[in-house]
Amino acid sequence: MRFTLSFILSIIFAVGLVAFGFTFFQSSAEKTKLNNELEFRTGQVVKEIFHNDTSFFEKIDQKSINRYADSINKLYNLLGFAIYYNYDSILCNSSVSSLIDYSKAYVYQSVTEETSVGNFFKSDGKKIYQYVKPLKHIDRYNKAVVFYADARYINKVIGRIWFRNFMGWFIQAFLVSVITLLLIRWGIFRQIKKIVIWAKAVRTGGGGEIRPEPHMDILDPLHKEIEFMAKEMHAAKASADQEARLRTSAEAIWTPERLKVEMENLLQGKKMIVVSNREPYMHIHDGKEIKCIVPASGLITAMEPILTACSGLWIASGTGDADKETVNKHNKVEVPPDDPKYTLKRLWLTKEEEKHFYYGFSNEGLWPLCHIAHTRPTFRNDDWKYYKKVNENFAKAVLEETKDEEEPFILIQDYHFALLPELIKNEKPKAKVAIFWHIPWPNPESFGICPWQREILQGMLGADLIGFHTQYHCNHFLETVNNALESRVLWENFSVKKGGRTTYVKPFPISIAFTLKDYDIESPKIKPAKLLNEYGITSQFIGIGVDRIDYTKGIVEKFLAIERFLEKNPSYIGKFTFVQIGAPSRTLLKSYSDTVSAVENEAIRINLRFKAKNWKAILLLKRHHSHEEISPFYSSSDFCMVTSLHDGMNLVAKEFVASRHQNDGTLILSRFAGASQELQGAIIINPYDIEKSADAIKSALEMTKEEQNQRMIQMRLVIVRHNIYSWASTLLRTMATIN
Repeated sequence: MRFTLSFILSIIFAVGLVAFGFTFFQSSAEKTKLNNELEFRTGQVVKEIFHNDTSFFEKIDQKSINRYADSINKLYNLLGFAIYYNYDSILCNSSVSSLIDYSKAYVYQSVTEETSVGNFFKSDGKKIYQYVKPLKHIDRYNKAVVFYADARYINKVIGRIWFRNFMGWFIQAFLVSVITLLLIRWGIFRQIKKIVIWAKAVRTGGGGEIRPEPHMDILDPLHKEIEFMAKEMHAAKASADQEARLRTSAEAIWTPERLKVEMENLLQGKKMIVVSNREPYMHIHDGKEIKCIVPASGLITAMEPILTACSGLWIASGTGDADKETVNKHNKVEVPPDDPKYTLKRLWLTKEEEKHFYYGFSNEGLWPLCHIAHTRPTFRNDDWKYYKKVNENFAKAVLEETKDEEEPFILIQDYHFALLPELIKNEKPKAKVAIFWHIPWPNPESFGICPWQREILQGMLGADLIGFHTQYHCNHFLETVNNALESRVLWENFSVKKGGRTTYVKPFPISIAFTLKDYDIESPKIKPAKLLNEYGITSQFIGIGVDRIDYTKGIVEKFLAIERFLEKNPSYIGKFTFVQIGAPSRTLLKSYSDTVSAVENEAIRINLRFKAKNWKAILLLKRHHSHEEISPFYSSSDFCMVTSLHDGMNLVAKEFVASRHQNDGTLILSRFAGASQELQGAIIINPYDIEKSADAIKSALEMTKEEQNQRMIQMRLVIVRHNIYSWASTLLRTMATIN
């Protein structure tokens, strides 16, 4: 009885609050509307009176005012009127004599300003509206007429709205609560009680004596699996405990909505600017039409939630062939196109700037320098000059956008803009500036190869905060600073003091947009045959790899591991296909075009070696694929293989884990990717060790469902708790707390 009463009262109270809110809003709106209508109608009445005949106001005296008032009131439904000659000389009809004192101040205002004035007031609990009209006498306004209208009907209308709406909602809430309670008690509760009895019998070992009633279809499959469930009870209980911990921690999981509130609290109305080389949206010509696409980039995945949450500004290089046609005169465009949430400002690089700044110093110099992966970095004086020039151009753009703001938040992205923090801080010292380095930071000896290492470090230390993916990269950066610059490195709080400025160096492991809602999504698993059918391939097992075709991704090493796996396990020939989705990038650089050729040649060689009808060992899909195209491969493959030779984080690993809604499948992950420090449920490999990598493929394909389940649940819990919204909040909170 107590539960029933509490349940009904809870629903009534909750819905009553909603009813109160809706009624309050409606009544307020209606009151405003009625007030406006009365004001307008009274004004129109006064205009009509003065339009018809104004001379009679000159003839009115104390004896005749009641007669005139009755005539006007009957014709226009007013309470009465009063004529003010001065404070000592006032004529009014008897019905409004008590209202005179409420009007004196407004008469003075009306006469002084030579304009009509209207307002509401209360007299003896009655709501009255008065309209003051100044009268011109001998070329000046020195007297006025005040008209009074009864506004009590407004309160009556509002009262009826409150009674009708609130009682309607209240009765509805009561009926809904009673019906809901009946459905729960007589439907769900009865079923739950029987399930509890049955489950208790299974737990205590008496499952064979309990048979679900025939009409309880939900229990029939369970009854058939009682013995199996008893054996697997321990594993099931462990999984249930993990699920329960996820549910109970739901309030701590970051969402876009929670990030938006956090951003509002942190920014306090200050402007947020993100600066990157790559733009989040690119406009290109598609025939006669202009098409908007999203470039493939983990950086975009990370930054967009921040800009969306605060309606900020993103400054980036415009690279689409239709970009200039879609911006306004300030080179800005609102994005996303279908539902604008923030502003994108595009800067234009010349051909020379693109050649030396982007392809030259950034991607032939800093990229291989930081990744330490086979390709020797190239440093040219011209590249460095253009690198400085582009950084200066972006600094000017940032300063222009923040000229009216003293303390903006500026978040700079990646190795393209190492000089930008100092350039901004020199001009705007109170700005909150952070730079996030998305790629690894090498050891001090390796970075010392760069001829301009001091200038790069000096530029980065202009920031209040420098972020890397891992503490390992932070340590390398601090060691590099310690060796190269006259500065004080404080290891106790991972900061650098130089020239009166303190820069904090912190790890912020980046992630993906994966919330509890995404965790709970159930999606059907597509069979490998259906996925591969359009490519003329039949296969029982599928592995998936998704990478830019880059020499740091270890794609050739991955293919060699697949070849060795098939050598050692010939029973999988004709049954296992590895799908490598590879997007070519920076192909104007020889090192990248050579990598594309090497990847293609290895795939052709291995496929020829293990040639079979309607089957390939490796299916290489060499083009950019959208997330929608990749998703079926993520969710349906038996494993994903990430073989980065050196990587900042690698979000592909996290995207694969997030897609496994049935908690199956296996992740094979390079220990040189930052993600390996978080995703302990993966099979961690050294991609240079071909033999061990081949064994890892066999382990992934033959791993039991129970072990797959345990590993995948553990990794998915890590990602949902440390998603991109959590990453953004931690980074921005750290920025905000730095003085």
